[in-house]
Amino acid sequence: MNITGQTVLITGGASGIGLAVAKKLARLNNQVIIAGRDPRKLEAACAEVKELIAIPCDISKEEQRLSLASEVAERYPKLTLLINNAGIQFQSRFDSNPPSLEAIHEEMETNFVAAVRLIALMIPSLLKQPEAGIINMSSGLAIAPKAGAPIYCASKAALSAFSRSLRYQLEPTPVRVFDVLAPLVDTAMTEGRGKGKISPERFADELVAGVAKDKYVLHVGKTKYLYALSRLLPKLAYQITKNGL
Repeated sequence: MNITGQTVLITGGASGIGLAVAKKLARLNNQVIIAGRDPRKLEAACAEVKELIAIPCDISKEEQRLSLASEVAERYPKLTLLINNAGIQFQSRFDSNPPSLEAIHEEMETNFVAAVRLIALMIPSLLKQPEAGIINMSSGLAIAPKAGAPIYCASKAALSAFSRSLRYQLEPTPVRVFDVLAPLVDTAMTEGRGKGKISPERFADELVAGVAKDKYVLHVGKTKYLYALSRLLPKLAYQITKNGL
């Protein structure tokens, strides 16, 4: 897929991975819209990169998803690339401190349901373009989950499976679907845990390079080794991630 001259919407684009990808795409002559729920972070991102366009939105809320889709359709009818990046991770143990129903809903809404709903809302516009794409940010934990965040792992596995099914459905259309499996990236969400993190900038570089080569299932960083190991020695792969990442 051509990664220049596109109109891009990135959820969770005001910090971490999302901001790094936004910066990278802005440098490549794309019109980049970032959505996020923290107006201060959005303002700071736009102050740092003047080309960015910010739209406040908490994607875990359906009414705000509808508002975002409506605004994008009205102001940016030539949207060509939707990047579902926003995500949260809660640590929980069902044997000692099981998550509340509200926490389960929040994690699944943010990580999975929001991506599905935004695709459903944006797909009419994407289908009108000569070339378009959807990038769903999954995780290496969709391959081999860890003990400490079962809902997060399930949400990312669901997103990967959904991406594959959606890719099958959209094969006859101009819309390409990318499933990006992220490694441990050095962001606020991963602060204080894990080793061998990659920088958000390196992540953005690998993502953009992979999309440009039409790698529809993109294993970034060490997830390529985790994937290979899961195919050859699945028990070892599961043991590696069980208490880590």
